[in-house]
Amino acid sequence: MTKKDERRIGVAVPIGALRGSESAGVGEYLDLIEFSVLCAEMGVGLIQILPVNDTGHESSPYSALTAFALHPLYIRLGDLEEAADYRQKIAALGRKFDKERRFPYRQVLRAKMDLLREIYNANAGAIARDAKTGGLSAWIGENPWVKAYAVFRRCKEANSEKSWKEWARPGTEIAASAASEGGMDAVVETLWAKPELRAEHLFWAWLQKALDSQFSRAAGAVRNAGILLEGDLPILMNEDSCDVWVHRNIFKLDLSSGAPPDMYSPNGQNWGFPVYDWEEQAGDNYAWWKNRLKAAEKYYDAYRIDHVLGFFRIWASSRADNSSTLGRFIPYVPVERGELEKLGFDPGRIRWLSQPHIPTGELWDAIRAGSGDPEPGFVLNPQELLELEARRAFDAALHRIGEEELWLFKETIHGEKDIYAQGLHPAAAGYLVKAWQNRLFVEYDKDMFFPVWYYRHSRAYASLGEDERKSLEALLEQHRTDSEKIWEKEGEKLLSVLVNASPMLPCAEDLGAVPDCVPKVLSALGILGLRVIRWFRRWDEEGQPYVPFDKYPELSVCTPAVHDSSTLREWWNQEADQEHFSAFIGVPSLPKVYNPGTAKVILRHAAAAASRFRVFQIQDLLDLSSKWCSPDPASDRINVPGTANEFNWTYRLPASMETLAGDSEFIHGVRELAGM
Repeated sequence: MTKKDERRIGVAVPIGALRGSESAGVGEYLDLIEFSVLCAEMGVGLIQILPVNDTGHESSPYSALTAFALHPLYIRLGDLEEAADYRQKIAALGRKFDKERRFPYRQVLRAKMDLLREIYNANAGAIARDAKTGGLSAWIGENPWVKAYAVFRRCKEANSEKSWKEWARPGTEIAASAASEGGMDAVVETLWAKPELRAEHLFWAWLQKALDSQFSRAAGAVRNAGILLEGDLPILMNEDSCDVWVHRNIFKLDLSSGAPPDMYSPNGQNWGFPVYDWEEQAGDNYAWWKNRLKAAEKYYDAYRIDHVLGFFRIWASSRADNSSTLGRFIPYVPVERGELEKLGFDPGRIRWLSQPHIPTGELWDAIRAGSGDPEPGFVLNPQELLELEARRAFDAALHRIGEEELWLFKETIHGEKDIYAQGLHPAAAGYLVKAWQNRLFVEYDKDMFFPVWYYRHSRAYASLGEDERKSLEALLEQHRTDSEKIWEKEGEKLLSVLVNASPMLPCAEDLGAVPDCVPKVLSALGILGLRVIRWFRRWDEEGQPYVPFDKYPELSVCTPAVHDSSTLREWWNQEADQEHFSAFIGVPSLPKVYNPGTAKVILRHAAAAASRFRVFQIQDLLDLSSKWCSPDPASDRINVPGTANEFNWTYRLPASMETLAGDSEFIHGVRELAGM
């Protein structure tokens, strides 16, 4: 039995959260060494971290500029051999930020990058020589991705951090070079070799070599402590990334990935990341993914596959829409025009099903309801203003069907963004966006249709007779069944590539509306699924009971909370059905207000789950001690989905690791979970 087959207690912690004895302002790669000592003392056998690839000025670790380069934020400046003369400045940087409860992402990053530039410039000559025949030259040869990354980073900085779609758009010098010099590989090599750009490119290569060295040392120390290090590989890539810029052929840039509507996101989620072109990737035997895994396995023993459902099927929407309400699953067996004709729908009725139809009066009513009093001094009376706004909306976005009081969108309107771009009255624009979504089918390709997520709420569906609805529902159910067979084959094929390409243990994030084929494929391939206690319930049974801990699959990771959810304490105090959960674990006397005793009881039951790994967020473990209970449990969250602010992704431990190691209540509590 290999150590990856052993049952283990794990801790999930972002590297930036660590407070080490030498870190400056934010947790650093080398802090994992000190943390592994603490974990070994507590009997923790797995450390799970968030993604650590370079995200530039974006704090979300799931919005990387590359799948290969490491984030400079987590470098230990004092460990650089070129930094001997900068001890005082490094110490000052640490003093400036170390008292912050959460680390100020952009300020810390800017301060570190400024100092890195200063250190590099003072040593540029020696680094350039090293890049010719020394260790840096050899490292670049072993990590060829760094050339494209360095060129990309230089171009972004030279263009005020704008997207590559701005500085590499058609007509620019870079776009012309790509067309004339043999594609992006040739462009990268040409730019990399330019003498006047050499120093700037070497800065990024030198920095990545240093980051690789530090993270490798830290990962080695974790491994030597007998602890598994689990990384996180986001399935998708930021559109504005080096990988998409260089490898555009393996992405579908006209589509945006996301998630379909649900109770938390009624308009769905539009992540803005392009969809993979799996057929194109198959042409080179998935080289990009294999190279990505090869880079990751230098550090990790296991890895979390973010949004594993995307390997089976991905929810994709048009780039012309802001929401993903009109998205569709890819792949999917389309409903073809001929099938609709067989059900008795003629061309006019197929148009009725697949194109929004706007009654004249509805748009007028929407504008009338949304129009307040005109501004003082406005020359038009309210009725004249209403007529003006209505005419503008009809003229800009719609064309009439014959003499009917019914309108279709103009062919120039391709999505919600086009509607908003018309500069219409907010009430008119809001109504038209809703009307744009009001259809039964999306015709995403000629004579190829996908049922809209809310198709049963559409005007077209409401107009159908009972027999028509039954026949249409039967057709859609058959397509769903046929599509799931394709999803199963797709997931098995793609995940087999990952499993066979690396010795790392794959752990899947399989949350959401999971098709029946997903757990079957994961189990067959030996991939651990994720079981979040609060959501792992028998939803189709009366009372929606929790699944008993002894019924958790061995091939799974059990956890009370994840980085996108509330902590266990916040869940218990504000979200949980306390009586239901207390009865489930057989402890009806649990306090209504969460305290270390509550934490001990709930975590002890979770730790006994049959899952191979039982992983707890560091915040939930800290609540085993009365010393680290923050006044507001919401302040301990890592991320609040759907929000963009300086709070997200900046969590820090409440004290140094040395201080935590001296808290016997905390240490003893975790050791009990680990059976020590």
